[in-house]
Amino acid sequence: MAHVSVTINGRKYPIACDDGQEAHLSRLAAYVDRRIGELVAAVGQVGDAHLLVMASLLVADELSDAYTELDTPQAGEEGFVTRRQMDERLSSGIDSLAERIEGIAERLERP
Repeated sequence: MAHVSVTINGRKYPIACDDGQEAHLSRLAAYVDRRIGELVAAVGQVGDAHLLVMASLLVADELSDAYTELDTPQAGEEGFVTRRQMDERLSSGIDSLAERIEGIAERLERP
């Protein structure tokens, strides 16, 4: 199991990941840090937990848009994923993300 230290909103977080996934995890963290930076510029430093929830909702919205785009059949395209299947996948993904966010928020709020 590999470990990566990522920085989000000026704070370092040690994160465990599968071997070989360090660079990917670092890219994801950099993306989240950019989104957090955009939020801070827009609403200020409203607390780590609040920023985490807001950023997670933005990313979930982007994911939703991507699924919607994938769901739209292109001319002559066959076998595309149905809207219901995409909604189920998205719902499952959001539920999983929400659980992870709640766990992170709880850890951030501990003294």
